[in-house]
Amino acid sequence: MTSSNESEDHRLIALVLSTQDTRAYGELIGRHQSQVRTFLRKLAGDVTLADDLAQDCFMHAWQKLSTYSGRGSFIGWLLKVAYTTFLQSKRKSKRYGEILEQAGHVADAELRSYSVQSDEIPDLEKMMAVLSEEERAIMVMSYACGLSHREIGDATGQPVGTIKSIIFRAKEKIRTRFEIQDSQHG
Repeated sequence: MTSSNESEDHRLIALVLSTQDTRAYGELIGRHQSQVRTFLRKLAGDVTLADDLAQDCFMHAWQKLSTYSGRGSFIGWLLKVAYTTFLQSKRKSKRYGEILEQAGHVADAELRSYSVQSDEIPDLEKMMAVLSEEERAIMVMSYACGLSHREIGDATGQPVGTIKSIIFRAKEKIRTRFEIQDSQHG
């Protein structure tokens, strides 16, 4: 059963595809741009770069809209376009890779000097810094964007079982690094 939001997305998509209606596309993007920008900001760690990538994503989505099959949510498909845009940008920019590497060394140094007090909740950014790029992307899609495992699998091209494993390993990595007790087991 599709929600009214998904039905509205499908109506707008059909309008865009049949008439190249730019206003309908603008409305479609307006409905999802906040999630796309949040996703890219968490991946890139740079607001300006993320906003540029979001614009690129929306341009790519316009060009590739006919490839959206209607299977799965539109936001899942759009986040796949955003993730691909992010990866392409990263490959194109050696400077970006160097900055990420430097940031990783700084984050590692900060984490080594950071100890969690029992009454203190660690900062989300520090937690995310211990994850690989793939783990970060999948955790953001799951927890920040609210996508199902199936939708994340569609967005990344990976099987649902792999997505579940990556989320499990990422949570374990965070628990271990920050010495967080699992409330179900501890």
